[in-house]
Amino acid sequence: MAFRKIEQEKLAEMVVRQIEDLILQGVLRPGERLPSERELSERLGVSRPSLREAVATLHNSGLLTSRAGSGIYVAEVLGSAFSPALVDLFKSHPRAVDDYITFRRDLEGLAAVRAARLGSDTDLAVVNAIFEKMQTAHRKRDPSDEAKLDAQFHLAIVEASHNVIMLHMMRSMFDLLADGVFYNRQIMFRQRTTRDTLLDQHGLINTALQARDPKAAQSAVETHLDYVRQCLTDQRRADANEMVARQRLEHEQDRRL
Repeated sequence: MAFRKIEQEKLAEMVVRQIEDLILQGVLRPGERLPSERELSERLGVSRPSLREAVATLHNSGLLTSRAGSGIYVAEVLGSAFSPALVDLFKSHPRAVDDYITFRRDLEGLAAVRAARLGSDTDLAVVNAIFEKMQTAHRKRDPSDEAKLDAQFHLAIVEASHNVIMLHMMRSMFDLLADGVFYNRQIMFRQRTTRDTLLDQHGLINTALQARDPKAAQSAVETHLDYVRQCLTDQRRADANEMVARQRLEHEQDRRL
């Protein structure tokens, strides 16, 4: 017969599965420090030896890493979907920016549909809370906070879609964006009129999500990212024109000497 005896699962294995699930679902993030051994064992309701065994297993599998005198962290490698060589290639080719925006437009549109349909009330409350922070940051002269919240807003939508593959892929993409690999978000928020438009667009996305309107949410995301792509195209064109204008000015000044 194909039956086997039921074996009781070890506590350490249960701890491993719980931490793995928290990492997979994006609750524990790359680089995040775990609570102390004493605190974590109390939260999980397991002995320290069982916890140590679980941590060792996760460490050997590459999901956790130790830092001397600091503690246990979620491995940073989880957020690195691209090799350093490919990242350098992205930096040196402007076309990567257009492809990046197009990729985000397609995937985030689908994420918005899923978030409107499948996101919990708590998921959508998180999206709304971040948008309210964006409104507060919008009133400041310094656009840096608003630029940071922009990425958090979009990532919250992906999280609300409850697709773990999409989540980790998009987190990797936003890590590159935060590092300025594709473009500097603060450039987008430099002009007041652009900042106003961007806030309005995020407001439309948020309104559609709170109304659980998948079609409107997808349309709002696509319209927003089309606008971002056009702004970046205009900026590159303006920078190129400025370079030519400076060359003309220098040439004219040389002629007068």
